[in-house]
Amino acid sequence: MIIRDKSNSFALLFAWSGTILPKVMPALMMVVFISTVLVYLSSHHYVQAPAVPAIGFTIFGVILSIFLSFRNTASYERWWEGRKLWGQLIATSRHLARDSYVLPPAERPVLMYRVMLFRNLLKNRLRTQNEPIDFYHNKVNLSPADYQALFGHINAAQFILEQIQKDLVKALHSGELSDIVYHGLNKHIISLGDIQAGCDRILTTPLPFSYSVLLHRTVYCFCFILPFSLEANLGIWTPILVGLIAYLFLGLDALSEQLEEPFGLQDNDLPLSAMVRLIEREMLSALGEELPPAIQAIKGNLT
Repeated sequence: MIIRDKSNSFALLFAWSGTILPKVMPALMMVVFISTVLVYLSSHHYVQAPAVPAIGFTIFGVILSIFLSFRNTASYERWWEGRKLWGQLIATSRHLARDSYVLPPAERPVLMYRVMLFRNLLKNRLRTQNEPIDFYHNKVNLSPADYQALFGHINAAQFILEQIQKDLVKALHSGELSDIVYHGLNKHIISLGDIQAGCDRILTTPLPFSYSVLLHRTVYCFCFILPFSLEANLGIWTPILVGLIAYLFLGLDALSEQLEEPFGLQDNDLPLSAMVRLIEREMLSALGEELPPAIQAIKGNLT
């Protein structure tokens, strides 16, 4: 995610890193090049390209704007839902840290470390990563067989929730926990499972491929037709105005593509690593343990 000071309007105007411009620059330069060549050939009367009918081009642009707006709205909703789910994950972790004081002193750290491990495994699942989890090896009270099972489990994050649930049920049956305390803690575990299910829903259900491809092709067709539609009226201004219009349409198309998958590693995706580290620091602080450093933005980009 881009983290940057927006108070300097001049710097924002000429920002490059973290913007969508580098991604669309090849197509944008091609459109401007075509416009420049067309203006040159027309001004020297080498070629007189027939203008695209204004009414047809206008209808084409209006329809494209409507559908592009719909796709950007749908993509942003997916991004915002992902952020709400991870905000709920942070809140649930804080609730667990407070409510877990009812557990025996030896059991509370195990529960909290398992919750921290759950978040790391969920992040790895959403980003298709395999970042090491050796830090938790001796802290989550898993047998060697169960710990090794994590690496080959179809859903390692769910496996950790199952282990938490098993221990809570065992404590309930042994009389270490009352029914009220058990249901209070179990409510938070259910919430963690719901959060994972919501993230999986976003991850495994992208926008329909055919719809995305259709809109992507239409945007590029529109941009490459632009010079032939505007050259007769704009003259030497054609490359500049065509470039600005193409930047708007190509940029919105590329931006919606990034927002559609909010859990990745692109510039505008959610900073899952930073949020996982935030929760780790808060829970380790509650345990009185040494805190790892907070993840800082690198060149304005927070991962």
